[in-house]
Amino acid sequence: MNKLFKALISLALVAGLTACGSGDSGSSSGNGAAASGNVRNVAYLVNGNLGDKSFFDSAKSGLDELEAAGRITLNTIEMGGTDSDKPKWLSTLYEVSDSGEYDLIICGTYQMPDNLKEVAEAYPDQKYLIFDDDTYAGEDANVVNIVYKQNDLGYIVGTFAGSMTLDTSLDGINADKVIGFVGGYDSPVINDFMIGYITGAQSVDPDIKVDVRYTSDYVDTAKAKEYGASMINDSKCDIIWGVAGNAGNGAAEAILEAGNGWFIGVDSDQELTFSSDLAAITLTSGLKNVGNSLVWVFDEWDAGNEYFGQKVSLGIAEGGVGIVTDKNYDKYASDDTKALVEAAINNVNSGDVVVPSAFDANGNENAQTVRDSVRP
Repeated sequence: MNKLFKALISLALVAGLTACGSGDSGSSSGNGAAASGNVRNVAYLVNGNLGDKSFFDSAKSGLDELEAAGRITLNTIEMGGTDSDKPKWLSTLYEVSDSGEYDLIICGTYQMPDNLKEVAEAYPDQKYLIFDDDTYAGEDANVVNIVYKQNDLGYIVGTFAGSMTLDTSLDGINADKVIGFVGGYDSPVINDFMIGYITGAQSVDPDIKVDVRYTSDYVDTAKAKEYGASMINDSKCDIIWGVAGNAGNGAAEAILEAGNGWFIGVDSDQELTFSSDLAAITLTSGLKNVGNSLVWVFDEWDAGNEYFGQKVSLGIAEGGVGIVTDKNYDKYASDDTKALVEAAINNVNSGDVVVPSAFDANGNENAQTVRDSVRP
C-alpha cells in the first residue's frame, strides 16, 4: 500500500473519532471490492440476537454498509443467546464452515473463541474474524482477532460521569458522589471497561464511589432493572453505565421508572435506537465502533493487507472507540465537563495518561481489587 493510500486510511480513521457522535455512520466503505469486482461472500454468526442496540447491532451496521456498497454479500444468522441456544453456536459454525460458501465467517465476543478455535483448526482454508476477543490470538493462521481499547473508552466515559455527578444543578443529580456500572460478566473484557471507568471518575474526584454489578449474561433486562433500582434507591447512584448488551438496558428502564437519574449507553449511539422516553434520559454512549472496525478490515483486505493470524487493537486515535458528543451530551454537559472530556481524550492519545487494563499482567485481579475499593 503506497504512502498516499496509508495517509488516506489514517485520515478516515481520525474522521471516525471526530464524527463519533454519529456512531458507526462515520465509517466509509469507499470503492474497494465493488470497484474491482471482487465481491466477498460473508457470514455473520450472532451468538445472541440482533436488536441489542449494542455490539451485535454495531457489527451488523458495518456489514450492512459494505453490502449496500456492493462489496460483500451477507448472510446473517442469529443463533440466540440463552443457555439452551449455546449448543447451536458450535454446530452452526461447523455447518457454515463445511458449506465452503464463504470468503469470511465473522463472529464476536469472548463466549465464542473455544468454538471458533475448534472449527478454525478443522477448516484451515476457511478465513474467520472474531471481534472483541483475543483469547487465542495468533494461534491460528486463518483467524484475525479484532479488539478494542475499552479501558481507554472507560476512562473517557468515567471522566464524563464523574464530572456530571458533581453537577447538582442538573435535575436528577443528587449530592452523593456515587455512580453505577452494570456489566455483563465478571470477565476481563467487561472489567477492562470498568477499570477505565473507575479510573476516569476518580481522576475528577477521588471521593467518587462506583457501584458495580454483573448480570452474568447479555439478555436479562429484568436483572439489570432490579440492579438499577437498587443502585438508585440504596446506593444513591444518579448515573449508571450499562455495559451488558441488551441486558444493560434494564438499568435505563429502572432510571425511567424512578424518574430520577441518568443512563449512559454502550457500543452504539443508544439515543438513536432507544424509544423517545429512554433516549431522553441517556446522556451519552461510549462507542465501541465494531461496525467501523469491520469496514476497516475490508478496506485493508482490498488494499492487499491481511491480518489473519494476528490481533488488531483499535483505540480512540484509530476510531475504534469514542464517545457521543452531540444531542443530550451537548445539551446537558457544562462547558467545564466538555473541557475535562476533551482533555482526557487528548491525554490518552498523547500517552500522558496510561489507563490500566484488565488485560495487563494480573490486570483482571487488579480491576477486581479496584472495584471493591470504591464500593459505596
